[in-house]
Formats: sequence, C-alpha cells, structure tokens
Amino acid sequence: MFTRGDSGNLGTMASRTSGKGSQGTAGTTKRVGRTTGPAKKAAPAKKAAAKKAVAPAKRAPAKKAAARKPAPKPAPSPTGGLYRLVRAVWLGTAHGVGAVFRSIGRGAKGLDPAHRKDGLALLLLGLALVVAAGTWSNLQGPVGDLVEMLVTGAFGRLDLLAPILLGAMAVRLILYPERPDANGRIVIGLSALVIGVLGQVHIACGSPGRDAGTEAMQDAGGLIGWATSKPLIFMMGEVLAVPLLVLLTVFGLLVVTATPVNAIPQRLRQLGVRLGIVEPSPEDVEGYEDDDERYDEQWRDALPEGPRRRGTRRTDAGPDHDRAEEEALTKRRRPRRPSAQPAMNRPLDAVDVAAAAAAALDGAVLNGMPPSPVVADLTQGVSADRERTGTPVPGARGAEQREERPKPGVRRTASAAEGAEERSGGVPDLTKPAPESSPGLPARAEQLQLSGDITYSLPSLDLLERGGPGKTRSAANDLVVESLTTVFTEFKVDAAVTGFTRGPTVTRYEVELGPAVKVEKITALTKNIAYAVASPDVRIISPIPGKSAVGIEIPNSDREMVNLGDVLRLAEDDDPMMVAFGKDVEGGYVMHSLAKMPHMLVAGATGSGKSSCINCLITSVMVRATPEDVRMVLVDPKRVELTAYEGIPHLITPIITNPKKAAEALQWVVREMDLRYDDLANFGYRHIDDFNKAVREGKLKLPEGSERELSPYPYLLVIVDELADLMMVAPRDVEDSIVRITQLARAAGIHLVLATQRPSVDVVTGLIKANVPSRLAFATSSLADSRVILDQPGAEKLIGKGDGLFLPMGANKPTRMQGAFVTEDEVAAVVQHCKDQMAPVFRDDVVVGTKQKKEIDEDIGDDLDLLCQAAELVVSTQFGSTSMLQRKLRVGFAKAGRLMDLMESRSIVGPSEGSKARDVLVKPDELDGVLAVIRGESAP
Repeated sequence: MFTRGDSGNLGTMASRTSGKGSQGTAGTTKRVGRTTGPAKKAAPAKKAAAKKAVAPAKRAPAKKAAARKPAPKPAPSPTGGLYRLVRAVWLGTAHGVGAVFRSIGRGAKGLDPAHRKDGLALLLLGLALVVAAGTWSNLQGPVGDLVEMLVTGAFGRLDLLAPILLGAMAVRLILYPERPDANGRIVIGLSALVIGVLGQVHIACGSPGRDAGTEAMQDAGGLIGWATSKPLIFMMGEVLAVPLLVLLTVFGLLVVTATPVNAIPQRLRQLGVRLGIVEPSPEDVEGYEDDDERYDEQWRDALPEGPRRRGTRRTDAGPDHDRAEEEALTKRRRPRRPSAQPAMNRPLDAVDVAAAAAAALDGAVLNGMPPSPVVADLTQGVSADRERTGTPVPGARGAEQREERPKPGVRRTASAAEGAEERSGGVPDLTKPAPESSPGLPARAEQLQLSGDITYSLPSLDLLERGGPGKTRSAANDLVVESLTTVFTEFKVDAAVTGFTRGPTVTRYEVELGPAVKVEKITALTKNIAYAVASPDVRIISPIPGKSAVGIEIPNSDREMVNLGDVLRLAEDDDPMMVAFGKDVEGGYVMHSLAKMPHMLVAGATGSGKSSCINCLITSVMVRATPEDVRMVLVDPKRVELTAYEGIPHLITPIITNPKKAAEALQWVVREMDLRYDDLANFGYRHIDDFNKAVREGKLKLPEGSERELSPYPYLLVIVDELADLMMVAPRDVEDSIVRITQLARAAGIHLVLATQRPSVDVVTGLIKANVPSRLAFATSSLADSRVILDQPGAEKLIGKGDGLFLPMGANKPTRMQGAFVTEDEVAAVVQHCKDQMAPVFRDDVVVGTKQKKEIDEDIGDDLDLLCQAAELVVSTQFGSTSMLQRKLRVGFAKAGRLMDLMESRSIVGPSEGSKARDVLVKPDELDGVLAVIRGESAP
C-alpha cells in the first residue's frame, strides 16, 4: 500500500514518461490519476510539440516537492477561544501568587538566624498544642476532624504521644539553638523508634488490615504500624517480624540518646549514679558529656567528605565558652571555615566597641604584639564600664591565662603519654597549661625501636611553647569596614562589604558587587582604599576562589604571632615528612607533606621570614620523624643560619658550609638516587614506600650468594639555605645536579628545599623553576622578583616578618599565610633532646675527595685535569712544546701557555728559550709522583 509521498513520486515518473512522447499503458494511466490529463494531451501532439513539453515536465517534481510540505492551517478552536482565555487568567494568577510567596521567602532570609530558629521552635510548639487538643480531648470542628484523620489515623492508639514528641523537639530548639549538628541524628533516631514501636503495637493488636475498617486500624498501630508490620509478616511471619522490630526500636533509642553500643554499660552506670543507686566517681561525672561529644564526632566523621566539610561548626552552649578557641580547634577537621558575617548595618554601641577593643588589646599583649593606637585609645575605661554594668570583661580570660603561664626560661613538662595522645589526633586545650604529671599511664607510642637495639623517643610537644587563641573580630576591623563603605559611597560604586575573615596578619574583606557593576571598578580604587585605611599594603583578589565576591586584604594593626607548637599539635597525619608552615588568612593552620610537594622553592628579601621558615621545617621533621624515617643534608653557605642543628642524629653528613663541598654533596645525592632506582627496578617497585613496606614485611628475597642485608631506605631531605652562593661558585654543576634531582628523585624518596634571598633569573634559572613545582614567596623588593618566584605579582605587596604567599603543587592561586615562628630556646631544647637520644652516624662518601682538594694550589683552579694531562704528555714524550699542547689537548694558545707556566713553576719543564722546545726535567718513571704532587696527594 502506497503512502501519499509514494504516490507523488509515481506521478512524477508517469509525467516524465508521458512527456517523452510514449503513449504509456492504460494501467499506468489509471493508477496515477494526476498525470492522466497531461498524458492524454501529449499523445496526439506532434513530435516537436512533445519535445517542447519536456521542459515543463522536468520541472514538475520541484513544484510537487514544494507542495508536499504546506504550512499547517490552524484548526478552528472547538471552544471559540474560551480555553485560551481561561489558561491566560490561570497563569497570570499563578505567577502573581508565586511572586508574593517568593517575596515573603526573600524577606525571611533577611531575618536573623536566631529568629528563624525561634520561629521554627514556636511553630512546632503550636502544632503540639493543636495535636494535644485533638487527641487528648474531644476537639470539635474541622481542625479536630483533621487531627483525628491525620494523627490518629497514622499513629493509631499511640496518638497520645505525638504532641509529646513535637513538644520535645520544640523545647530542644529553644534550649540549644546553636547546636544543629544533632538534629539529623535525632530525626533518624525518633523515626526508627516510632516505626519500631508502632509495628509491634500493630502486631500485638492482631494485625488488622484495611478491610477491617478505619476504627480497627486506629485502635491498633495506625497506618504507620500497618505499613511496617504487614510486609514483614507477609515475607517472614510474625516469629521473625517481632525481633526485627525490637532491634529497630533499640537502634532508634541508642541513636536518640547518642549512645554507642560499646558505651551501654557506662551509660547504665551513669543512670544508676543519677538515680542514686550507684556511688558516683569522677570518671562518671565527666564521662557523659565526653561520650556525647565523641558520638557526635563519629556521626560527622561517618558522613561523606563533601557534607562533612560543609557542615556547621559545633559550639558549646555554656555561657563561658570561648568561641575563638573553638574555631581554632575545629580547623583540624575542616581546613577552611565560613567567613565571619558581622552585622554591617548595625552601629556598635560604646560597650561593644570597648569590649572589642579590650579583646584586641588582650590578644595583642598575649601574643607579644603591640596594639594599634586606635585600639589602645578605645580600651580606656572598659573595666569601669564592665564593672558598673555587670558584664564580664573579654580580656579577663586572657589575663587569667597570662597569670597561669610560666616565667620565661621555665619549661613545662608532661608525661610522654600525653604527648603521644596529642600527636595521635587528640585536641589540646590551647588556653590551659599542661598538667605536671599523670601517673599510671602506659609508655609512649613514640618509643620506636631502631636498628642496633636503640630505643628512640620523639621530642615532646611540650618543648614548644603554646600560643593564645586567635581573634575573629576587633574594633579595628569594624573601622576598616566603615572606611570601605565610605569609599564605595563617595565614588558611587554599587558594592557592599558582606563579611570578612581575620587572619593573624591580614584580614580579607569580602565585597559583593551590585548588578551590572564591573570588577575593574573595585581594582581601580586600590590607591583610594589604601588612602582611606591608612595602609599602603592593600592587595585585591578578584574574585575570591570559590566565591562570587572580591577580596580586599588589608594588614591588621594588631598582628598576632603563630607558634610552631600550635600548628604541630593539630596534626593528625602520621606522615614523617609533614611540616608546619603557619596560619592562612581564614584562620586555618597550613600543613603540608614534603613528600607530596615534592620539591619547594623558598625565596624572599632579607628579614622577610625565610630563615624562620627553614627553622620550622627542620624542627617539624625532628619532632615528627626518627633518624630511620628521615635523613637530612643541610647546606649553609652563610655558616650561621643552621649551626644550631649541628650534631643531630638526622644528619647524614656534617653541615656543609663550603660551596664547593655543597656541589659535591648534590652530586652524591644524584648517585644515591641512581642506586635507589636500581633497587626499585630490580625488585619491581615504583615507589620507595612500597619497597620499604616489602622490606619490613620480609617479602624480598636476595639472589643466592649475596651477602647484602636489605633495610628500608629513609627519606632524604636536602635543604639549601642560600642557593645564590652555590650558583656563583659552580653554576653548571649545581644546576645540573638540582635539575636531575628534581626531575627524578620523587619516587626515590629524595626531596629538595631551595632557599634564596636573591630570586633573580641567574640564580633561579628556568630549568630549576620548571622542576620545582611548590613555591613559598615572602616579601620581595620588586615586582620582577615576585614574578621569578611565583610567575605572577603579589609578593612585592607583602608586609614582611613571616607574611608570605604559598603556592603548593597543583594550586591555581597562592594562599596568603603568616609563617610560623619558633624561638631559639625551643630549637635548642628539641636539638638537645635528639642529641641525648642518639649520636649521628655520618656517611664518608658524601664529600669524596674533599681532603685532597684542600692541598691543591689555588693557581691551578679548575685546570687540574688539563694540567695532569699536559704533564703526562710532556713527561712521556720528553718534549715540552706549547704548540704540541695546543694540538694534543685541543686548547687555545693562552691555555697552553698557562699550562706550560704551571709546569715550569713545579719544576717539570725548564724555562723558555725563545722558539725552542723546553727542557723536560722529570723522567718517565717519576711521572706518578709528579701527578700526585699536582693533585695534592702524598707521593707514592
């Protein structure tokens, strides 16, 4: 059966056939009716007329093809347009209602979070009252019927408990508005508890079905009980359904009460203590809250990575809780916290300004930093106002801490077990001194057994000083916010400061732009902003990574100090190469593993904090790693920076101060890298960690007859304190060694840290930069130096004294941070502890030939090899000619003449006699002794 398109094609074919003059068959004429007329007219025509008709017949398909897709005519509406009118009216009404509700929702977002939580709590309380009236009494009217249909129909005979549950949830939201973390846990626990109980009640009442009627189901477990019990009874019967529902009920009860299964005996004992059945003990009094918090921690840790990182911060509800301390401690779980959102439109009253100023002054004094003049002026009269109003002084807590802190020079000690507990992930209290002793605790976990029956204990973190909690807001920040708002208003820029994050050195203010406002309008106001806040070091980030906001970084007038001990105490990873860098602008501690970086360049001008960073790196390794885990090669051409670490057991060679020796040490590192790669290739491993694991587990087997004993390879950390001195003495050798190490040594466990105070292109060459992916830039003197270090500007605007930009491998933009600081007394204490544990074991092959080169004459310089070849050539041939040296050694006339003068000064050849060859004064059998003297060796 043909379609409409097929018939059209057949008609076209028939018209072409008839146009050529053929008569066509009668069957074809009947099948294609559209071409019958033209065919009949063309049949009696003459041959010439038939030819003229060919052209119109050939154009026929185009016309039919165009007619095949006519524009569809609108069908007449059966309702005469009434449907369209009703539809337009309905959509207009819906859009209007939706706009009203959306405006209400946007207005609700502007409410204070506390008001929103209180509103939710009061809503639940109102619902509880309505449900109680409908279930506990005979409430008449539509509301009573609705309650009976929904609540009684769902809960059955346990509908009396529904208002109690709603009321309990409302009371919790009212009492603990700042603890939203447990809401999800309580909802899940209550749901499991209700489902389990209603299922059991429904089974106990005979499991009535829907065919039994509504009253029978309401007299049992309701719809929830029926939906829970019926599938279980159908699949496995009542014998198994009841135990499963009992387990579900127990699970809900444990989740609601935040009780882990292993803590049930302890909770029962605490319940007995509260009821007066069991005598209380100090552990019972303090254990309940600790278990609750630990359970909440386990609950959050079990969540996926995304929600756990975005989760809200847990705070205590006590009135004396220190919010700044809590925020500092939670950085170990969540590296970055949301920015503080101060109320920008609310002016601070006198008491608030004075309180903020007092807190700022207290934090500045506590951390050893002088307060700004503005803050110092605002602190006058704070104590009198607080005493008169009865408000606690924010600085009182800091004053108590200062009284509790020991005097300078007195070092606190704690048990070894406490240091192990802190390093294993426990959160220390940064505001309290460490306890003096804790008898009865087990031995330290860091008591590591080294080869040779040597027990090595890591230094305690109590050797490092504790710092005070950081501030999140001060009066100086509010003044800066006001100044920024004034600048935007004066220059008619539609922008507003929506929040800020305060770091130890700088504060980053977040600025959101209005619609159709270019970001360039903010960056063009850099000098005006610097003028308004009275600070030349203003840095603008457009935009902030991950946010639709422009960041303005302005230095704090009340800077804080970041102690190395505070950063190390929050380290959870057991990686021995994990080192502490400092604290970022958002208040989070910055720690990275050198094994993952894998090489780093540290550069900055003199006094910018480069040496303090190197001290923190070395101290972090000494505190966290044993000599069998990490060995170090320290290069200190300046001779005074790293002398404090002389003699520590982590060194593989004495501290190198001679640049020539440093070049040889780098060449030894290359040889060590090749040896490690040989072992990895022979045993079939790709990384040194896998090889070490196999060695410790005894999986590797040596070939028969081999006397070698396999041992794990330690990480090798090479730290060069001043790269410029090495590049001046032996640039080619140093660059070749560094490039080869940085290209290949990652899998071999060898990592390089290069530091310099002259970041120019002749020191930090392109090959070195290309193979050192991680960069740490402190304050530089010019834009060109910043581009050499980071390949972008920014370091020239840093304010020095540890303020830096950290760009680890894989990061797109650098992170601004305040470098950690470790005092000389702390370094001396850690070094002394390491020296007392173990003596250093040096390698003799690191600086091979150093003693021989000390006796080489200075006039030989780098021509030792050429001089030895020239002496061997002259003595063996007994012919001393400068032209012969040019030809044989392929050197120029000046070099050949210099070699001849050197041999003359060592009595190998005689003086020049014009164009004649010089006399050779040494016999061939004396050649070995001559070469030994030239090399500075003892004559054989």
